[in-house]
Amino acid sequence: MKILNKEMLSKNRWRKHVLEILEEGLGASDPKKSVEKALEGISKDIEAVERVFVIGFGKASASMAEACEEKIGEKIVDGAIIIPENVDAKRLKRIRVLKGTHPTPSEASVEATKRLISLCQSLTRRDLVICLISGGGSALLALPAEGVTLEEKKAATDILLKSGADIKEVNTIRKHLSSVKGGQLVNFLKPAKVVSLILSDIVGDPIEYIASGPTSPDSSTFKDAYNIILKYDLMRKLPRSIVERIEKGIRGEVPETPKPGDEIFKNVKNIIVLNNMKALTAMERKAVKLGYNTLILTSFSEGEAREVGRFLCAIIKQIATYDSPVKKPACLIVGGETTVTVKGNGKGGRNQELTLSVLTNCGSLKNFVFASIGSDGIDGYTDAAGAIADFSTLENACNKGLNPEVFLKDNDSYNFFKQTGDLIFTGPTGTNVNDFTLTVIF
Repeated sequence: MKILNKEMLSKNRWRKHVLEILEEGLGASDPKKSVEKALEGISKDIEAVERVFVIGFGKASASMAEACEEKIGEKIVDGAIIIPENVDAKRLKRIRVLKGTHPTPSEASVEATKRLISLCQSLTRRDLVICLISGGGSALLALPAEGVTLEEKKAATDILLKSGADIKEVNTIRKHLSSVKGGQLVNFLKPAKVVSLILSDIVGDPIEYIASGPTSPDSSTFKDAYNIILKYDLMRKLPRSIVERIEKGIRGEVPETPKPGDEIFKNVKNIIVLNNMKALTAMERKAVKLGYNTLILTSFSEGEAREVGRFLCAIIKQIATYDSPVKKPACLIVGGETTVTVKGNGKGGRNQELTLSVLTNCGSLKNFVFASIGSDGIDGYTDAAGAIADFSTLENACNKGLNPEVFLKDNDSYNFFKQTGDLIFTGPTGTNVNDFTLTVIF
């Protein structure tokens, strides 16, 4: 997994090092290798059954499925995965490839979900379903609950993603608008055994929220979903049918998602095979080889991108001024996933906004390079993975008459960095383990 415009962005050795370290994180996020290792761990489950079915959904499910075909081979009698339209999966021979859309669901997602479910209709107790789950699954695996149309669900998804709600809050509502999320997919897989192999794209690896937890018990409730709507003042913004369904759920007029302890999960295993911290550790090893003193600050970074940027800038200044909490040359590594509350009319993603916030707050500091990317190669609704910035970015912006504070206020980080030439492009990486944020201070 490479940064496509790496050469253009490598204006000096510090920038080159930042990009090389980011590439190391992308390389360590290989879903195929992670699934190969996980399959060795469940070999007894595979040997104990007559037939194996492989299903999957998410940005990484194609390479995850490749690992299954190579490791299990002829024992796979059928299977299907749902991947984004811009992801390739030509190598698969036994497992069907279906296409959906991301980050919002579409009719293609719904039709693909129906086809995936249909191949599971003849399952028995002697069968094993290996379910491959990764980021993006919430949009790709889509089957609206009764009383909710696809258009209403799409509108709700778009509103939620722009509201400032974090991914757990977004997925809490998604689970209660769906027939397959929040553990409900297991209803279609009974009575077979189910082993879900999961790439975590959510801070802290909460299985019930990754891809909205289709094979996991759901601890959230309709009441929780209602409170999130109130928290972000969405009552009048969401389609009325969405609010009505959640209100009916609170009154007990529609069934809740299955909860922990439900008998439906007695033959289900959920296994995390790859997460953000594993990638950060690989990045740290690369930074040490390049001669940096390193600090993995956290893999739990959350909150408003611009506020997280302000905080990270304070740490960057501390290192630059006092060689604390790590001495120069320093490499500060952060993982997680921030959010953006869209108030302006601009274009950008959370990583670009985070980078623009750091640039704005670090002012005239000259001895640092900062970058942040989404490990999936897609930052928000843009074609960029993220952005890189240093003092030369600020100089370039001044020469072009660009005020970073104005662009930040308008949530227009994409167009700012497009004009300074500091967007990072990887294309879709086929994986998703949150975001990688990196600073070198020299």
